[in-house]
Amino acid sequence: MKSLFQIQPPLTSSTTKLPITEVPLNQLQIGFNNNIPKVVSSSCQFIIRKSLPFAASAALLLSATPASAGFMSGISGLESVPGPELPQIDFLNKFNEENQKKYAENDARFQSSPILKELLERSKQNKEKNRQAIQDKYCIRGAEWGVGDCSTDGMSPAERDNFIAMLKEKAGIKD
Repeated sequence: MKSLFQIQPPLTSSTTKLPITEVPLNQLQIGFNNNIPKVVSSSCQFIIRKSLPFAASAALLLSATPASAGFMSGISGLESVPGPELPQIDFLNKFNEENQKKYAENDARFQSSPILKELLERSKQNKEKNRQAIQDKYCIRGAEWGVGDCSTDGMSPAERDNFIAMLKEKAGIKD
């Protein structure tokens, strides 16, 4: 069986040098048998030339195994080798345990302290107050520019000025 794709020049007679077939050089001949060639037009030839690299790339991507990329691919390095066993000193272990208990007690006492609860409550109130102040500031800016939810489009100049003054009064802003 011959290959599926073959590029062949036009056949010529050796004695007269006249072409036997009328196949231009830029056309691709496809077939399993040299006796019966099939001629493909230049548009099909363009599609085949453009799709072959894509098909080869897709075949490689779908059949390829992942490459090893050193430590990025999960191969163990020096950090996975256990170090030497250090000697355990009873005095230091006891000291460490006592300190851990003290830290745990102090943390529990701090978490339940009224001062912390008061500070957390103030923080929530300040957050709400600051959110409202920022919202009022942007509403005033939108009214002055005539855009957004507080737009003054369609108001007379006197109504506009009164509306902006009311927004500034509500926000506590003085000119």
